[in-house]
Amino acid sequence: MKLPQLLDSLFPDGHAITVSGQTITGTATTARGAVAVLGTTEGAAISHDIALTLAEGILDTIAQYPGRPLIFLVDTSGQALSRQQELLCLNGSLGHLAQCVDLARRQGHPSISLVTEQAVSGGYLSFGLMADRSYACTDAQVRVMDLKAMARVTKIAYERLAALAADSAIIAPGADNYCRMGAIDAIWEPPLAVSLEAALAEIAASKGMQDRRMAAGLARGGRQLAAGVAAAVLAAS
Repeated sequence: MKLPQLLDSLFPDGHAITVSGQTITGTATTARGAVAVLGTTEGAAISHDIALTLAEGILDTIAQYPGRPLIFLVDTSGQALSRQQELLCLNGSLGHLAQCVDLARRQGHPSISLVTEQAVSGGYLSFGLMADRSYACTDAQVRVMDLKAMARVTKIAYERLAALAADSAIIAPGADNYCRMGAIDAIWEPPLAVSLEAALAEIAASKGMQDRRMAAGLARGGRQLAAGVAAAVLAAS
């Protein structure tokens, strides 16, 4: 789905959204009120400029519109890969963006991310997976690393990794596998506005917006050890 059609499907009551390069900023009207909309499009590689623009949008929302929900639209090929970006400490800008999402949460701003096309590696981690609830469109692609690239890095044969991926959601790419792991709450079918309204209502009704990913991963059979390990650590502390 092209971005204009996606925005109209998500926000049929209207939106004032600007696309500058590959960065999305603006506001929209939902059945539950106004929301801030931030994100990326066209498979953007998250650079310093994009990370800082998104962070600025979050901080402006915190300062000007207390409690306003944040909607993150995610379409990223990962972090920008260049010597210049690394020398400028891109990790610091990505960390700053993640901290801004966390600050918004602490200040009472619920957040929802929706993977619209693709979500890869650090580009997804820095804001999409930082949201209170994460979702994906039906055709979205989600992965940390392509299996062929993983084979090159790990020196494990691609055929072996493909066999492991068939049984393990942790290794396998795909939005459905991230759903099994609990990282993605659900995959949205059209009409998207109905799913968005339900997600906003669920967050509003929940107390504290607890992170339920480990429990969901255990219940869905995709992440078997995380919840038990975390419980053991908490019990011992």
